Amino acid sequence: MSTTAVDIVLNSGKDESGNDIALPVATAVYEHPLAVRICHWLNAVSLFVMVGSGLQIFRAFPSFGAKIPQHDLMDWPKSLAIGGWLGGALQWHLTFMWIYIGTGVVYLGYQIFSGNYRQVLFVKRDLPGVWPMIRHYFLFGPKPPQQEAYNPLQKHAYTTVICLGVLSVLTGLAIWKPIQFNWLVWLMGGFTLARVWHFAVMWAMIGFVFGHLVMVALHGWRNFVSMLTGWKKDAVRL
Repeated sequence: MSTTAVDIVLNSGKDESGNDIALPVATAVYEHPLAVRICHWLNAVSLFVMVGSGLQIFRAFPSFGAKIPQHDLMDWPKSLAIGGWLGGALQWHLTFMWIYIGTGVVYLGYQIFSGNYRQVLFVKRDLPGVWPMIRHYFLFGPKPPQQEAYNPLQKHAYTTVICLGVLSVLTGLAIWKPIQFNWLVWLMGGFTLARVWHFAVMWAMIGFVFGHLVMVALHGWRNFVSMLTGWKKDAVRL
């Protein structure tokens, strides 16, 4: 699916013959379809609740070692968790798990059947463009020319977070139903390691969210608005 662009006419002028003409000073691009926006916001809320409730679940046994003796990995503040206690956290976690999975399936289905995945999927030809974008963002290097909707670093980040999303579901199923999904537990090296993988994936996704928010802030308010309305207005200096 290609993006749709329209010119927004904000003032007028005259051509060389003195005739009145309209001068487009901005271009609006339909960047985010409705399905993508709905999935984005539902998934964002679900992820927030699942991280908070997951940390409350972790507080019940904050260790990855043998239960006896127990050595706490960290003492996570109760005020920064959701659910109040283990049973409440499990209810929050499992409820929003279905929303998280559902929006993920709808998002992936839309990307595949609409062909939109070609805009965000990181492929081999994008590899040479990663370092120039890292140099631009973090070392204040020159901005490389961009010919696609997303630059190679963005595509790498979006492809990685989709993989993390799949891993979060698989590791979550393994520790939620270790008997029914014993083959998943085996693939992950056992129940204890499945918990470790689930915990590591959570922090990796938190890292992505932090970087994502920084990039949105650096690129301006219109990027945030485009995820609400679908349209991004790019100024064009004439």
